[in-house]
Amino acid sequence: MHRETTGTLIAQSLINHGVDTIFGIPGAHMYDFNDALYEQRHWLRFIHTRHEQGAGYMAYGYAKSTGKPGVYTVVPGPGVLNSGAALCTAYGANAPVLCVTGNIMSELIGRGRGQLHELPDQLATLRGLTKAAARINHPSETGDVMSALFTQMLSGRQGPVAVEAPWDVFGKAGSCANAGQIGRALQAPQPDPDEIKKAAAIIAAAKTPLIMVGGGSVNAGREVRELAERLQAPVTAHRSGKGIVPDDDPFSLDFVAARDYWKTADVLIGIGSRLELQYMRWRWMPKGIKVIRIDIDPTEMVRLKPDVGIVASAIDGTRALIDALKTTAPPSRRDELLQLKAAARTAIADVQPQMAYLDAIRASLPRDGFFVEEVSQMGFTGRFGFPVYAPRQYVTCGYQDNLGFGYNTALGVKVANPDKPVVSVSGDGGFLFGLQELATAVHHRINVVAIVFNNSAYGNVLRDQRQAYQGRYIGSDLTNPDFVRLAESFGLKGYRASSPAALKKTLDEALALDAPSLIEVPVEKGSEASPWPFIHPPAS
Repeated sequence: MHRETTGTLIAQSLINHGVDTIFGIPGAHMYDFNDALYEQRHWLRFIHTRHEQGAGYMAYGYAKSTGKPGVYTVVPGPGVLNSGAALCTAYGANAPVLCVTGNIMSELIGRGRGQLHELPDQLATLRGLTKAAARINHPSETGDVMSALFTQMLSGRQGPVAVEAPWDVFGKAGSCANAGQIGRALQAPQPDPDEIKKAAAIIAAAKTPLIMVGGGSVNAGREVRELAERLQAPVTAHRSGKGIVPDDDPFSLDFVAARDYWKTADVLIGIGSRLELQYMRWRWMPKGIKVIRIDIDPTEMVRLKPDVGIVASAIDGTRALIDALKTTAPPSRRDELLQLKAAARTAIADVQPQMAYLDAIRASLPRDGFFVEEVSQMGFTGRFGFPVYAPRQYVTCGYQDNLGFGYNTALGVKVANPDKPVVSVSGDGGFLFGLQELATAVHHRINVVAIVFNNSAYGNVLRDQRQAYQGRYIGSDLTNPDFVRLAESFGLKGYRASSPAALKKTLDEALALDAPSLIEVPVEKGSEASPWPFIHPPAS
């Protein structure tokens, strides 16, 4: 049997699983794996970054925008810890991300001798951040370990996984009987006919149902839209579900409009969603409302117990529900829903200057372009104010809300979607978390347009300290570089736009470039209207 090193076997397993790109930084513990990537350079593109967190977030952006595994590699210890925020984000946002890392020498693991990059128990640390983590102790284990991790990563509620190998094992040669073994997503449970029947009976008696979709239904847009039309029920989403039903569809309501509809709703149908809006943000339930949930994760039915729980994929569960509905469609609710949409649009128009800038971006960004948000005033407002027309095109960080994830994630989105325009929207605070990856963008010609809104503050902190702490400001004021000159020093094209009209014109030009670019938008400190009355309104 042919003998290969563990590093080579891991690289071959990645190729067998359809991986074509790896983000990361080489390092001593990983040299034999890095060399294996060199040998497979015609099959695996290696994009080296300037920080481990950047590598993790780029893999996240790749996965979040495609649904395919995003892979990165870092050294053990501090390298793993530096990328930990990205693993947290991938876990919270259900993204299939694989971390490939090393460990200290086999015979020293667990002995506390203080070898380079040693952690007390790295595998336990990784297991606390991922769906699963495993160690390859010998080349012969590689096929089984890798296929098992891919299976866990892609099955049910997707999420990140990690694999490590000791320093000396990466270069160890041996045979692997299952080297070509492929891990695939396990078949989702089929909808329980009894639960489908119960759900159909509840819906038959409903007058004003509301459909809430989340990231678990990104592949079920056709079924969700059919259910919406059949019931004349609007569809809403918080972040990851944006675009599953396009925002310009009459049945799609942003969550500002949906909250007005919610006041009279009598059935909530959650599809691939944690129902964060209804239970954590709106924080009140209409009297007598019934809740139906379709989710591939059975634990969701325990975390938030519905009246009817259908454990199935979004596609299968929604299709079974449609097929079980025997009632004729109610009268058209189109005009009512259009009025709700118009009223919401009027209300959110007061969130300025954010809405004017977001409208300018939407006018320039092609319909199939990607918008990568950030924990910022523009990002928060975009969650209800930025129209999205297809799933995955609004890339968010999920409930972790990691400040600084945006630009690095956008680079991964662009690598995965080289023919699509990608715009990253950041505040000055978050952008500086990962500004070193401007060098990565230039080196690898990753043509993201970075828009940095510069208000010289951690804007949310500044507002909270002004409103809730009587202006006792601490740590909220920022001193920033000249972002245009900063971009130019890295080799990017830099722009400055001081109005929405100027931003649209500048963004048109930047999107036409065959190069990465940055646009700075100066904003007066503390001038942004708060988006929070719409995101987290007072409970009724």
